[in-house]
Amino acid sequence: MSPLEERRKSAASAWFNALRDRICAAFEAIEDDYAGPDAADAAPGRFSRRAWDHAGGGGGVSAVMRGRVFEKVGVNVSTVSGTFPDDFRGRVPGTDESGAYWASGISLVAHMRSPRVPAVHMNTRHIVTGEAWFGGGADLTPSLPDTDLNAAEVADFHAALKACCDAHAPADYPRFKKWADDYFYLPHRGEARGAGGIFYDNLASGDWEADFAFTRALGETFLELFPRLARRRMNEPFAAEERAAQLVRRGRYVEFNLLYDRGTQFGLQTGGDVEAILMSLPPVVHWP
Repeated sequence: MSPLEERRKSAASAWFNALRDRICAAFEAIEDDYAGPDAADAAPGRFSRRAWDHAGGGGGVSAVMRGRVFEKVGVNVSTVSGTFPDDFRGRVPGTDESGAYWASGISLVAHMRSPRVPAVHMNTRHIVTGEAWFGGGADLTPSLPDTDLNAAEVADFHAALKACCDAHAPADYPRFKKWADDYFYLPHRGEARGAGGIFYDNLASGDWEADFAFTRALGETFLELFPRLARRRMNEPFAAEERAAQLVRRGRYVEFNLLYDRGTQFGLQTGGDVEAILMSLPPVVHWP
């Protein structure tokens, strides 16, 4: 690995860790600001961090919070390296001749206590094999998709992602939006997991700095956007029927992440920490 490639890997890993710290601080501030009907019943949530080691090299830190606004939110960062097993080679770009890989990234999933605040996912990553590229995305999952309760939140979410993409040449909002619509889809249900967002992978435009700048911009956009959306409805009372619908909707999240999610498969295939990989699963879920 050349000195330039090593500097790039270090810069990407440092960014993911710094972004994690800022997101955790922003989410704890939301917990502090909660003023709903039951605000006095529990203390504001705080993140608990747990470090883990990767057998091939490196490791990560899983940060999880259970609070008054966030029923469960996990923010994971990892920087790992190793060799893919033979049956996984060729499924990842640049691994046909060698199964060696290096990967660093941040992954976040937030399941909200109130069904009036959408669940959200965001991740960005940098992967180096025989090739080097960025990937990631963000998507929103309202608990009550058959109503227009979160129409404004969905519109604001997509508008912010579009603006982020439009400001960076390597990004392509229409393509990334369609990619998310196609990716976050449950074929066995014939329905989308949520309200979509953007998804991109194998981003290697030939300008590494531009690709990294867009990946950072997505993190900055999320950090500005989601706390604002969460605060919009977090203090509103909700009905028992809304909570019941939320728990059923969470079942779709579980089905997607266990059956189709590439990050879950990547983590398990590369010997990642099981608890960190499965932190995306909600704490309570119902199937009718």
